[in-house]
Amino acid sequence: MSKDMRKLLIMTTISTIIASYIGIFVNLFIWEYDHSIAEVSLYNMSMFISWGISFTVAAKLLNQFTIRLTLAVSALCGTAAFMYLVMVEFDNRYLWIVLLGIPVGAMFGFSQASQNLSIALRGKGSEYAPYFATLMVISQVISVCVPFVAAKVIDGYGYSGSFILMLIFVAMMLIFSFFMPRITLSTIDVQDDTSTPSRFSIRMAFGRPGSKWIILSFLAAGVFMQFQNLFSLLFTFSVTQDKLLIALLNMVYTICSLLGLWVYRKIKIDEMRWLWIGMTLLAVGFLIVLFERPAALIISNLITAVGMFFFMTVWNAQQFRFIQHASPVSQASFLVWRESLMVATRCILLTLTLPLKGMGGTGFMLVIGVTLVCLISIPFFQRRANRVLESSTSQFMPSPKEKSY
Repeated sequence: MSKDMRKLLIMTTISTIIASYIGIFVNLFIWEYDHSIAEVSLYNMSMFISWGISFTVAAKLLNQFTIRLTLAVSALCGTAAFMYLVMVEFDNRYLWIVLLGIPVGAMFGFSQASQNLSIALRGKGSEYAPYFATLMVISQVISVCVPFVAAKVIDGYGYSGSFILMLIFVAMMLIFSFFMPRITLSTIDVQDDTSTPSRFSIRMAFGRPGSKWIILSFLAAGVFMQFQNLFSLLFTFSVTQDKLLIALLNMVYTICSLLGLWVYRKIKIDEMRWLWIGMTLLAVGFLIVLFERPAALIISNLITAVGMFFFMTVWNAQQFRFIQHASPVSQASFLVWRESLMVATRCILLTLTLPLKGMGGTGFMLVIGVTLVCLISIPFFQRRANRVLESSTSQFMPSPKEKSY
């Protein structure tokens, strides 16, 4: 990987540490109050709406500034989120939850926009798979270490102590933002000969062959990823609320993901087959939870941890490879629309979970059914998108029998 890509990986590592803590312990902090799926869903909905808006705002800021600014803003939003958790309480719990989601989502939105746009603008096609595979490994290591450290801090100093610890990592993120490469969209107009009037128009984002299939792919991915994100946590919380046991279970899930990495590197098969294998494991994991037993919930998370590694490594690489030959403006537009549309389908899934009283019954089966339909459709959409793009590209390649004059 290039020097810029390594710097992006370091920044992503710092933000992943913060995200790992928030993903587990902020959700657990909300869940412990009343064991309410609705409250956790409301928090996640507020967070993702803020995420989508902030992602778009960050992309527009990059028209004039570099990622150093957007990453610094992300760190400041993280500071606001943890200060809010330490200092603010409301009688209206739903209002408190909604307001908490805003700075958390803004932190992730600004960070993700900076990282994704940077990867698209500076990364090369050959770097995408190694980058995301390395990132998955780092994420798994973090998912082992952060829960154990955070659990010990919470046991010793309470949630407030862990929030203050996270402020230290936010400060590291702010400091490191000043050393990031000066990546910006402000200088690309002279390189872009398009006549499209708006940088972030839908025509600019999805003007490439196969785009309609890619759109369907990440719309479906938004639903399935949100189900996995929300319920993998709630499955664990339903088994135990002992923070060290939660950390231990996350360590076991991580070991399963690392096993997936070993298999992925050991067995050389077609990329699309890995996508199908990941999809199959995820589908099986989602169906197992219908047994409604603690052991079933743990087994589900073990299987989906491996499936998620295969799926996300391939899916992310294919998404970025799809736009690698597009103009920088088109790449930025694509990523902004992708994030916004995925936020929309994430929120649709979360809306379906708001009425749920528990992880069982007709309502929960409906949510699983919708998730499975979306999950199974993604490899079909990806294959169609790749075929259309390859077909259109081959039309412009010279035939071996053609002569040059």
